[in-house]
Amino acid sequence: MIRSSTEEVTTGGDASDSGHTWAGSPVDRAGMNETTSHGPRSTSSASSRQSFDGGCSSSGPRPTLPPTGPGQFPHGVTGGRINPSVFATTSDSSSFRSHVGTPRLRRTPGAAGTHPAQTPLTDHTATSFSSATTTSAASVIVALVEGRGLARGEIGMASLNLKSPELVLCQFADTGTYAKVINKIHILVPLEILMPDTASEKGKGTKLFKLITENFPCVAFTAIQRKYFNERKGLEYIQQLCAPEFGTVLMEVQAKYYCLAAAAALLKYLEFIQNSVYAAKSLKVSFKGSEQTTMIDSASATNLELVVNNRDHRSEHSLLGVLNHTKTPGGARRLRSNILEPLVDVDTINIRLDAVHELLQDEDLFFGLKNAIGHFLDIDQLLSVLVQIPKQETVQVAEAKITHVIQLKHTLDLVPRLRMVLKNCNTALLKAYSTSLEDTRFDLILEQIKTVINDDTTYLKGSLNMRTQKCYAVRPNVNEFLDIARRAYTEIVDDIAGLVNQMGEKYGFPMRTSFSTARGFFIQMKLEGVILPGGNLPPEFIKVSKHKNNYGFTTADLMKMNDRCEEALREIFHISYVVICQLLSTVHEHIHCLYKLSDAVSMLDMLLSLANACTISDYVRPEFTDTLAIKQGRHPILERMAGQQPVSNNSYISEGSNFVIITGPNMSGKSTYLKQVALCQIMAQIGQQQTFQHHTKKMFTFSFLSQSPCVIVPGSFVPADYASFRIADQIFTRIGVDDDFETNSSTFMLEMKEISYIIHNASDRSLIIIDELGRGTGAEEGIGLCHSVCEFLLGLKAFTLFATHFLELCQLESLYPNVENQHMEVQHTRSVNNDDESVVYTYLLSRGCSEERHYGLRAAEMTALPLSLIQEAKIIASNVSQQLLAKHHSDPETQRQRAVYHLATRLLQAARNSRLDPDSLRMYLKGLRKQYEAELQAAGQPESMDAEEE
Repeated sequence: MIRSSTEEVTTGGDASDSGHTWAGSPVDRAGMNETTSHGPRSTSSASSRQSFDGGCSSSGPRPTLPPTGPGQFPHGVTGGRINPSVFATTSDSSSFRSHVGTPRLRRTPGAAGTHPAQTPLTDHTATSFSSATTTSAASVIVALVEGRGLARGEIGMASLNLKSPELVLCQFADTGTYAKVINKIHILVPLEILMPDTASEKGKGTKLFKLITENFPCVAFTAIQRKYFNERKGLEYIQQLCAPEFGTVLMEVQAKYYCLAAAAALLKYLEFIQNSVYAAKSLKVSFKGSEQTTMIDSASATNLELVVNNRDHRSEHSLLGVLNHTKTPGGARRLRSNILEPLVDVDTINIRLDAVHELLQDEDLFFGLKNAIGHFLDIDQLLSVLVQIPKQETVQVAEAKITHVIQLKHTLDLVPRLRMVLKNCNTALLKAYSTSLEDTRFDLILEQIKTVINDDTTYLKGSLNMRTQKCYAVRPNVNEFLDIARRAYTEIVDDIAGLVNQMGEKYGFPMRTSFSTARGFFIQMKLEGVILPGGNLPPEFIKVSKHKNNYGFTTADLMKMNDRCEEALREIFHISYVVICQLLSTVHEHIHCLYKLSDAVSMLDMLLSLANACTISDYVRPEFTDTLAIKQGRHPILERMAGQQPVSNNSYISEGSNFVIITGPNMSGKSTYLKQVALCQIMAQIGQQQTFQHHTKKMFTFSFLSQSPCVIVPGSFVPADYASFRIADQIFTRIGVDDDFETNSSTFMLEMKEISYIIHNASDRSLIIIDELGRGTGAEEGIGLCHSVCEFLLGLKAFTLFATHFLELCQLESLYPNVENQHMEVQHTRSVNNDDESVVYTYLLSRGCSEERHYGLRAAEMTALPLSLIQEAKIIASNVSQQLLAKHHSDPETQRQRAVYHLATRLLQAARNSRLDPDSLRMYLKGLRKQYEAELQAAGQPESMDAEEE
């Protein structure tokens, strides 16, 4: 092998060789120079997409013709070609594509002025709420079909990530708002959406099509003839492509006609645009219903900053940023998916919590896994390219395939180390992954690879390093022609080094040989104390580039040698490709075990990340009951931002008091508290965690919040001293926006859309967060609207936190026994010198309605408004407040009924969830009795429970 002193220059280098970009197909590599890897999709790139018709258009991908001449193998074999005309549709409905935010019709087949193709595998950034994450590069294609006639509302969906060979099928019944569809697409962050042409025929699109184009203006749309959404063909595809390990999915989807139809169109389309087919029995196929995870709509994900910080998309101050300590791309994707779609199955959550607890308790296991996981590449991407069979043989295909085999060897070399680390684990989840890694196929594939690939060949970063690895990957004496080609290549490289040395001696300059993918071998020189004759380089040096005191250049002779070097490399890659294809044909039947490895590595990486987050902050393991009870909870993102412990608060919501109205001045912490509760709920349902609990568990009510029911161990799951949650099937938020007089109307319309979405989709198991509803309109209309929304939500058993400045809503507590008023406390201080009063925000939540009045007028006093005007405003505001307070008190009978209701719900809660021993339960029931009698006395009815029993 070459061990020269050649220096590599990465500027302009091939990103794929340095591990940053993967080559998934011949189209991907051929069109790589025409795409950008970062940043939003430009207008030019949008217009360069090709049509999915028989002709060309401004917006759909199509395969690029293979290069001819030097880029084509001398013995290249062209695979069978798809006749593009099979996809042809009418020119009016052939395809849709967004252009400057507006969907546009694609051009007619055969239109002139087409551009080279770009493949969907190139990294376009998406613009949805999750686009700014580290795993945000859009690479998912989604096919979508809706039933017609009586089946309208039945949705079939198929999606496939071009960087991961998993076909995900979904079928579910959706409401008229199509909330589930929109939410699933937001989470997938698709590069392109396929729909039947009948859904958008002649611009008269269906309601679903119009909603999708409104919600996803920057996603490409392609209309495909309805006949390709064929459920029979979809089932045939799945039977042919599904790996044996996942064959049970056939039983799940046999009668799911719409998702099968979507799968048929998607797989045919992918075959067309990628110019390759998936090998038989190679894909992971899974079916996911809509009831397995918590639904969080895109607006709520944005409001809660789950994956993106709203002020700075590059900031790590989001929930994903707080929890993400993953080492692999697969682990980061899995964590992001679990944040956006938390689990609803308590058993699964607790299994994860047990695994994280073991990682926190076993230091050797934690650091051993961390070191082992960190060396893995993206196994999903590796699998994706290994299971594809290119239809054309080009230099790029050969080079990519050699890289993939080297990466496969590198990955399998790491399995024994990971297996050894997990050998003595105890929890069920870690044991299951340990067992899956005992699969003998890992060793079998590695042994077969080592019969062809050199033992010391490994994956390295840097284009020159990988170029050398690829060149000498195949063992010597495997192919005589390959050995000859490599000797020729070595001689040329030695000649290049000799030429550079001669040039240095000739001119007396400190020259060295450098390499970059863009320029090949060239000369670099750093002038320190060297004076150029005449101030210029000799004319023999061409293509000169200068950066500060560094010169880069080449010569005509060196360029000729580079051409000879490239020709020798093409021959090496061609012969190596033939040998490696023979190798892959022998190991292909066993390669599906990598799905097990991918699942194990990504899950272990996510669990390590969650455990790591626990070691940074004091978290506690959550319990799951029918009550939301948090003692001294903290905002997880604020805790990370502040660098110090933020003010903690207690939370208690149960079926007996499931509607909490929160009042308080501006900047008192209402919005932060609301987000804190929602974030803690999501963190609990991810399954993160853990702590040791007392053997004697206390029944938890708001009055017990001052007593700690657990012993905190650094590293657990929710930022609190104690946490109990009810599983939420949906989480809704309506968070207030900043006041802006110029946008009041649009703000109000946004409020109405969001609250309408909540009303139409909320269930009894939902968690609803509403902040500042009705501020975009007049006070009377706002109060009326809030009151009617509250009464509607009170009819549900959903847990609702409702923050408002409308103190009139506090009267609901006297009307409904399940309403509870709480407020953010503030303190007033007076200056000794000038008797000025100031407000100190405590950020503490307390019972009752806010006693603060006219805090807006206090803010006005800090401006230049005349004092007489402010005094008059205070007088009028005081008169109005007195009238409202007079109506605020309820009659004794209502208060008595409220006390009885509270007692009944607390007894029911104790019967369901109590784990107390008899003595502790007796004490708890006595406390309930005293509390009930106190409430009766406050209502003016001092009789005791004994009197009632008599």
